[in-house]
Amino acid sequence: MKKLLKYLLIAFLTVGALTACSTAPEEDPEPAEEKMKVALYINGNLGDKSFFDSAKVGLDAAVAEHGIEVKIVEGGSDDTKWQPGLLDLADGDYDIIVVGTWQMETNVQEAAELYPDTKFIIFDTTVPFEDGKNSNVYSIQYKQNEGSYIAGYLAAKMTKTGVIGGVGGMNIPVINDFFVGYIEGAKLANPDIKVAISYIDSFVDSAKGKELALAQFNSNKADIIFQVAGNAGMGVLEAAAEAGFYGIGVDSDQAALLAEAGNTATANVIPTSVLKDVGASLKRAIDLALEDKVPWGTNETLGFEAESVGIAKNQWYETMVSAELRAELETIEADIRSGKIVVGSAMGMSTEDLDAIKASVQP
Repeated sequence: MKKLLKYLLIAFLTVGALTACSTAPEEDPEPAEEKMKVALYINGNLGDKSFFDSAKVGLDAAVAEHGIEVKIVEGGSDDTKWQPGLLDLADGDYDIIVVGTWQMETNVQEAAELYPDTKFIIFDTTVPFEDGKNSNVYSIQYKQNEGSYIAGYLAAKMTKTGVIGGVGGMNIPVINDFFVGYIEGAKLANPDIKVAISYIDSFVDSAKGKELALAQFNSNKADIIFQVAGNAGMGVLEAAAEAGFYGIGVDSDQAALLAEAGNTATANVIPTSVLKDVGASLKRAIDLALEDKVPWGTNETLGFEAESVGIAKNQWYETMVSAELRAELETIEADIRSGKIVVGSAMGMSTEDLDAIKASVQP
């Protein structure tokens, strides 16, 4: 009888314990925080020490600060693969897809229409926004003419021959916007300045860039040449180092990047670079996205006020540019920031007006 009571008591206690366990409230685990997923599609390749590399720097900074996930896809030079590559990314689960250059305008518009729930950032160009089009796209353009104005003034003050040069990737508005600012700044320094302008018709053909720069140096006597040609512009800077003239870099601090890569000979002929800080603008855009403050469906044009353009003020600048000239350049920058100097722009300019500006300084 005692054994029976003992077993009954054990059974009762066991059932009670199980009942208590089953009815005890469960604590919900902390939900895992979802990271923003961003893809950067490059219609070209990294390694230009300029435009695309700057974009990567900006997204790397966003990863370091915010812990977002970023995937970078290099589309290479075959433009028939760019749209399929972009659509492959859009078919994924990315919150934002970042793309650059005028060559991707139509591709982004098509992708944005096919994937209305995905956000797209396109930089260095814009897409149509009238009538509510592309409401899931944010475009970033730059006042590259402002930084180039300062570079033009610098070049006109540093030249010994009275002739400076410019080599562009293509004869398109964004490249000509650099040159309009460059010419205007040079004419402020010297109304009689001559400016040779050439176009490579490529952003990757560095051999052609080198050839055109040497032609300006040998035929036009240009002794300081501004390259606005992405990867192809590296040929311009190489020509400067070999032939003994100055080269002005573009987009990134190219003297610092070349020196870091061990190419000090080329770095030593670059008194400055015109900065179009794509990286800073993309980091800014991601910051805004995380705060849900991106003005989707609009275009913004960023300049000195957003610290998105300027010139490189590094050890080469300090060495090659006199203190007196540096002071003049600081004054000019301040005047642009305040609006006292309004720099002309090729964006929206007629072909006739642009040709007239270039003809006014032709050697």
